[in-house]
Amino acid sequence: MSAAVIALAFFCGLALSRLGLPPLVGFLVAGFALHGAGIPTPDSLHTIADLGVTLLLFTIGLKLKIKNLIKPEVWGATTLHLIGSVAFFTVGIASLALLGLVQGQISSWLVVAFALAFSSTVFAVKVLEDKGDTSSLYGRLAIGILVMQDIFAVLFLTFAQGKMPAFWAPALLALPLLRPVLYKLLDWCSNSELQSLAGLFLAMVAGVSLFEAAGLKPDLGALVMGMMVAGHSRADALSKTLFNLKELLLVGFFLSIGLNGLPDLPMLLLAIALVLLLPLKTGLYFWVLSLFGLRVRTGVLASLSLATYSEFGLIVAALGAKAGLLSGQWLTVIAIALSISFALASPLNTWAENVYRRLTPNLKRYEKRHLHPDDAPIDIGGAKVLIFGMGRLGTGAYDQLKAEFGEAVLGIDHAADKVGEHQEAGRQVLVGDATDSDFWSKIRHDEFLELVLLAMPNHHGNLFAAEELKERGYKGKVAAVAKFPDEVEELKAMGIEVFNIFEEAGAGFARHVLNIARLGPQRPYHQGL
Repeated sequence: MSAAVIALAFFCGLALSRLGLPPLVGFLVAGFALHGAGIPTPDSLHTIADLGVTLLLFTIGLKLKIKNLIKPEVWGATTLHLIGSVAFFTVGIASLALLGLVQGQISSWLVVAFALAFSSTVFAVKVLEDKGDTSSLYGRLAIGILVMQDIFAVLFLTFAQGKMPAFWAPALLALPLLRPVLYKLLDWCSNSELQSLAGLFLAMVAGVSLFEAAGLKPDLGALVMGMMVAGHSRADALSKTLFNLKELLLVGFFLSIGLNGLPDLPMLLLAIALVLLLPLKTGLYFWVLSLFGLRVRTGVLASLSLATYSEFGLIVAALGAKAGLLSGQWLTVIAIALSISFALASPLNTWAENVYRRLTPNLKRYEKRHLHPDDAPIDIGGAKVLIFGMGRLGTGAYDQLKAEFGEAVLGIDHAADKVGEHQEAGRQVLVGDATDSDFWSKIRHDEFLELVLLAMPNHHGNLFAAEELKERGYKGKVAAVAKFPDEVEELKAMGIEVFNIFEEAGAGFARHVLNIARLGPQRPYHQGL
């Protein structure tokens, strides 16, 4: 990219982040500004954008499991929402046609309605990652719905292009048979450089190239390859290794949206009209999810993360324009509506918890009496010790405290697969989200609690849980982990005992070495070593 493009993207992203908005909104603004200034789009920008989206889908795949996609609340909610959205937007566009804002036939309206029914994968995953909620129940639901939407989009694009997949495409169903080979490949990649290249190889070569040759959507190949190695022990490390590269490349994606062009007044009015219809699309998400017994909070947060139009909408519209099904002006209109939806959804997701609390009194009537098992109240029985976050630190604390408190120790973690592993190991661990503002109101028999340990890796999660404890009048002891001095001070100001991971790990390491070597601290350093 040229120096002007990089500079403007940086300063716009910086300015918007200082205002409390995600930098991606600034990148969109930079794209519009560059187009308005007449700066040509760099040739490499679209390539960079495509690479960013491909790596994003690959990293999504690393966190997905097939069993999560075949759940009724995922595929059922996606199907119902897609049908309802297409019908709703078709009626909405027809109404705009009566006002003279839209021209064309019902066939073109159906294509546009189909394009508008999807939500942005890039935006939702970015927001969930920034909040650390990709593994939460609502985060898994949102990502699962997005993946199912991508599958519907792939089917549409495949048949709309008028070309059938290659005759050997069904052979791709046998890809799981290659999982042992892919696992062995990752076993050999012991350092970060090789892991980065392994990720690029799996996404770009094994995934994109293979699916493109089969006549299928290339990005779907990256997603599938990510899912193929999601169960490997190095999947998390691979995702972290690719994180910075993916973030940098996605800047090109958001810039490219803004560079699509500036609208004239009628196009801008039409885009605004589409944005005004967006709350109804978001409300439809909530209503559909409530049908499957999900709580108000889960439905609201998942719906807000999906409260955008989709980059796939642009692809569908471009294909429709190429086929002569709709005017090319729809491309610019959808691009503008997409950009505005990003700008509006960003603060909504930043303040999602406050939005949920304001909406709860009006939405509680939609909550079913019998809730989904994954979203039901949590009974902690007579637990005296509660540990939030059953990672390595939480697990170590659990095992130590069990010797003192016996079966009165209970662990809580939001990752269902991790909870299953702990239960198989004989630990009492339940699925729960400590950042859920309803969590403490759902706990039963919590009067026995004496000690709460906040061992979650995300400082904001620990802080949020501590604030909820204080608001609900908990008088027992609270301890938390932290990594940095400012985090320590923030927790100590709330009267919480804090364990500084980095400081205590260093001190513990020194004590361990001294014990092994049976050295006293006064023994001089041996110069001959």
